[in-house]
Amino acid sequence: MTISDSPRIHAWRPAAFLRVGGPDAFTFLQGQLTNDLGRLKSGSPVYGLWLNQKARVLADSFVLQGSGPEEFLVCSYFSPGAAIRERLESYIIADDVSVADETTEWFGTALVGAELTGKAQAAADGLVFPGRRGLDNQLEWMARRPLEIAGAPVLTAEDLERARIRGGIPAIPMDIGPGELPNEGALEADAISYTKGCYLGQEVIARLKAMGQVRRRLERVSGAGEPPPRLAKLYQHSRPVGELRSVASDSAGFIGLALLTLLHLQRDAALSLVPDGPPVLKLEGAP
Repeated sequence: MTISDSPRIHAWRPAAFLRVGGPDAFTFLQGQLTNDLGRLKSGSPVYGLWLNQKARVLADSFVLQGSGPEEFLVCSYFSPGAAIRERLESYIIADDVSVADETTEWFGTALVGAELTGKAQAAADGLVFPGRRGLDNQLEWMARRPLEIAGAPVLTAEDLERARIRGGIPAIPMDIGPGELPNEGALEADAISYTKGCYLGQEVIARLKAMGQVRRRLERVSGAGEPPPRLAKLYQHSRPVGELRSVASDSAGFIGLALLTLLHLQRDAALSLVPDGPPVLKLEGAP
């Protein structure tokens, strides 16, 4: 790992940090996560989703190799540890698998201006792996105590939220959740393996791939003035077209991610907050 002389940092606490272990842990997790845990053998962390039987998104996480071949760490920015644990334990039947929730014991530090070869590395009683925040050269440092770098410039939560929105990265389950399919958030490229074999929700995902499109999509939007509230309903002329899922102020006004119905969406028309209302938001495009 290489860290610049003055990395920008942001201290955060994970919404989930679970330790999954046991002789059947790998096989069990491989049959639940949407992505291929075989990549862990090369030292790479794996980002994936936890779906229900209808392939709706319940949670997301990074999965990393633990201290041995039968131990795995499950970490999420936004998806609650209790929800992931409940989702996993509800499918443990005869599997020799244990799930421990250690969320309250771990601290995270986002490092911007740091480089890693793509592998997770042990570091100072913790773990370092590439983050998913829409920023270049950005790592997550996870440990049981806060990381201190004297004099390092501090990034605010708002800075990271703006970067995430600009990068078109959904926050799970706020932007894409139990009512949505992964493809509606453009998550198929990063979070889904189409070659690994069966997992919960895989049949629906395979049909989606064959169909080639979804009816709704998370889109980047922007506007001037004060940002509308999250979950504000959006309209084109008199027709409802979706709702605002994430929003953050920026220098020109605000930016956001909106889940929009594609059937009648006019890409050259602005969006309003009330039927036939004044134009407030413009479409910037899909992630």
